[in-house]
Amino acid sequence: MKGKILIIDDEEKLRNLTAKLLGYEGYEVVGAENIQQAKRKMDQFSPDVVVCDVKLPDGNGVDFVIHSKEKYPEKEFILLTAFGRIQDGVKAVKHGIFDYLVKGDDHEKLIPLLEKASQKARLQNELLQLKEQLVKKYSFDSILGKSPAIAQAKELAKKVAKTDATVLFTGPTGTGKEVFAQAIHYEGNRNTKPFVAINCSAISGEILESELFGHKAGAFTGATKDKKGLFEEAHQGSIFLDEIGEMPLELQAKFLRVLESGTFIRVGDTKEVKVDVRIIAATNRSLEEEVAMGNFREDLLYRLSVIQIPLPPLSDRRSDIPELTAHFTKIFSAKTNAKIKKISPEFLKELKAYPFKGNIRELRNIVERAVILCDGDTLTPDLLALPLTSSGSQEPESYTMAAAGYSGAC
Repeated sequence: MKGKILIIDDEEKLRNLTAKLLGYEGYEVVGAENIQQAKRKMDQFSPDVVVCDVKLPDGNGVDFVIHSKEKYPEKEFILLTAFGRIQDGVKAVKHGIFDYLVKGDDHEKLIPLLEKASQKARLQNELLQLKEQLVKKYSFDSILGKSPAIAQAKELAKKVAKTDATVLFTGPTGTGKEVFAQAIHYEGNRNTKPFVAINCSAISGEILESELFGHKAGAFTGATKDKKGLFEEAHQGSIFLDEIGEMPLELQAKFLRVLESGTFIRVGDTKEVKVDVRIIAATNRSLEEEVAMGNFREDLLYRLSVIQIPLPPLSDRRSDIPELTAHFTKIFSAKTNAKIKKISPEFLKELKAYPFKGNIRELRNIVERAVILCDGDTLTPDLLALPLTSSGSQEPESYTMAAAGYSGAC
């Protein structure tokens, strides 16, 4: 089947003839004689493409397709108009309608036009499904843990997700700052636009400037052509600047200008570039201390701290360790075809007593190693390579993958 087509026309013979022709071409077709009937069939049949006449018994086809396109942006609409009402078709196209046909030559041109519209609708449906998958993958529901510390961080992040407010995540390395940043983006109003991330500590100052703001050809040795920076790549979306406290002081003024006016100048250029970008930043340093030492601009700190969200270290949320361990066990069992069904209470006891200076990232690495080394179906303490841990942790109950909501197949 090439696609699903809804034909809206009050002339029954013409509607049936068009449906028969399109049926021969491999389309699944239904008809409607008025707008009210079309609205029901839009929901019941869910067509890929709608072909609609301008004059209908209970309303104007132009208004109907414009309103429907707003409601169903993934679908395509083709308008049928009389010679004297071509302005209706032009108006509709300006509002996102795929195209219009003048009645009289519609059968001759309709089939090739439908092929293009169906192809575009399929691509838009695929993009919509990918978007839904991304939102599900990076939603706040994907952030594991029920401890008070993490619940408080999630609640605050959810409140600001639908706004464009600048957000600063603070806390030690490995606490999940980028995961929170992705959740804010994909549950926000910019989720159809790019999410761009960069670690400011991983790149030297000169290269970081070029990466963030782009450059003109000839700006420096090796700059053979113009290059867009990450701020331009993230236009209308979000940019996540990890370890913002390590941004060189000379770059901070340029970054502050982006925050205040949405403008900057590429390296080696004189022309100003304007962007619309949501800023999400993170740091494992105390920016207040960096300001006191002269390493960070005080005015930049104020602009970044519109919403400040501290993320707790794993040592402050030890009750989440069993759930996180089960989650990582599932991931690495699937990657290695392991059949882990159970996590022993002794395994969890040692993990809950461990200090985890590397936080969730360190826990992930420890579990990955244990899964790789496990020959049976249970994670046991002998699979851990931890330094001596403190005693006195409460003895956890046996923890199975099924109890965590995962099947033994992993």
